[in-house]
Amino acid sequence: MAETLGVAIIGAGMMGEVHTRAIRLAGATVRGIASSSESRAAEAAERLGIERGYASAQAAIADPSVSVIHVCTPNASHFRLAMAALDAGKHVICEKPLATSARDAEALALAARKSGRIATVPFVYRYHPMVREARALVQDGSVGPLQLMHGSYLQDWLLGADDTNWRIDAALGGASRAFADIGSHWCDLVEWISGERFDSVVASLQTTVAERPAGSVQSFTAAVKGGPTQMVGTEDVAVALLRTKSGVLTTLSVSQVSAGRKNRLWFEIDGAKASLVFDQEDPERLWVGGRDSTRLLVRDPSRGSAEQRRLATLPAGHAQGYAQCFEAFVADTYAVIRGETRDGLPTFDDGWRSARIVDAVLASSKANGWVRIA
Repeated sequence: MAETLGVAIIGAGMMGEVHTRAIRLAGATVRGIASSSESRAAEAAERLGIERGYASAQAAIADPSVSVIHVCTPNASHFRLAMAALDAGKHVICEKPLATSARDAEALALAARKSGRIATVPFVYRYHPMVREARALVQDGSVGPLQLMHGSYLQDWLLGADDTNWRIDAALGGASRAFADIGSHWCDLVEWISGERFDSVVASLQTTVAERPAGSVQSFTAAVKGGPTQMVGTEDVAVALLRTKSGVLTTLSVSQVSAGRKNRLWFEIDGAKASLVFDQEDPERLWVGGRDSTRLLVRDPSRGSAEQRRLATLPAGHAQGYAQCFEAFVADTYAVIRGETRDGLPTFDDGWRSARIVDAVLASSKANGWVRIA
């Protein structure tokens, strides 16, 4: 029997809880958790049923019983913690964005290659079974040569002037918020499904709520009423026109202030033979359009592509969603650590790729013109 992986989590917020569940379902053991202070780590360990709260992130990384580090902290600390974990010989799962600059993301990707450790980034929407079906239809020629790609990623959790989060502070979240936080998911997903690579971009970013309550707040929590405020240094909305290396035009709208949209990642890929539409808020179905008819494919472990069937872990008609995607991503990371092969596992190289796109979007918005993606 394979040895059980020992895992440590750094970061005790919402994503720390998501990681904890996925780790356990993948059959690994959570040895401990670290947070911003020893007392917060102890509280999180008790709340999540974890055996130990570490005194510091460094203590978690140094634990000899741990072979995998999960970094779930605010964005600005990702580079330092992930690099320390790699230097200590640990495998790493680091929340996205991998780093707040392309230069730091590159350093992490190169360090991961040099270390020989497995280092992954949770672009977990790749793990929707019907996303795998969409990719299979592009790969087998059913869609034909691509002619247009378009879509959006819309949320409303920062709609109100009283809504806030640590991500509004560029010092904690990075220079980009909406695009780096969710637009990065869309770009990764569409590039991976289509096989295309974005080559250049013209983008515009806008902050629609100029001032919000100050203070570090967890994601998707109740609005903060009263108290001190701070100017918002990151964008609420972004619009981008991208061109791929083969010349396919792509449009993307990103927003964290679109009323009623909770987590609507939506894309359409239009080919010469067929079009594909996927909506993350309705993930059990894939719309396939033809000139004379349309089809609605449904997730089913007994039908479709091999990868769709592998990831369809519940019987047809029993809805799967984000949680199962995250769990499958962590399970695949651990499988690759054990020496197995898995298709589509997003690595630090993908995190570096994402950071290059984000940097180009920021540069384009500042210059008000087209920018090449490095």
